[in-house]
Amino acid sequence: MRLSAYAKKLGISYGTALNWWNAGKLKGYKAHTGTIIITEGEKETQSTKVAIYTRVSSAENKSNLDGQSQRLLDYCAAKGYQVSTVVKEIGSGVNDTRPKLLKLLTDSSITLIVVEHKDRLTRFGFNYIEQLMTMQGRNIEVVNLAENGKEDLVQDFVSIITSFCARIYGQRRSKRKTEKIIAELELIEEEET
Repeated sequence: MRLSAYAKKLGISYGTALNWWNAGKLKGYKAHTGTIIITEGEKETQSTKVAIYTRVSSAENKSNLDGQSQRLLDYCAAKGYQVSTVVKEIGSGVNDTRPKLLKLLTDSSITLIVVEHKDRLTRFGFNYIEQLMTMQGRNIEVVNLAENGKEDLVQDFVSIITSFCARIYGQRRSKRKTEKIIAELELIEEEET
């Protein structure tokens, strides 16, 4: 069967299947046209083990975790994925020491991580994580790729300021400074429009 059909059968992206082919994990041959043919009857390299990852920034938004996970469970059911793990975490997307995410990323048995938006996984460095996982024959599937550029940029900027302020001044003082910065940013944004 063609490599694209093989990828569809396993529920993985074509890119992941191509990486497996290039790494020598799949048996088959390349036709003179360039089409990669996977030999029928060969044992599948790896079955898909799906994990859902949901995150909110603060305990105030904890109720949103259930909504996120239910939407992702519905999505996975529609795609025919069998979900093995649902991970719910509270923490900043800027924070790179979220224990549940780190455990999920280091669990090599998880072949597909499904998230609602890129920023639910991480605010920065999504492409690095995705590339490293692809090299391991694993994948990240983002359900909603829509981006709101200006609002996301402001939110990312606020997240960075909050993170640095928290480190320097402590949580309470950071909150006051962040609120002041947000007010100033909103004022600047109103003046621009």
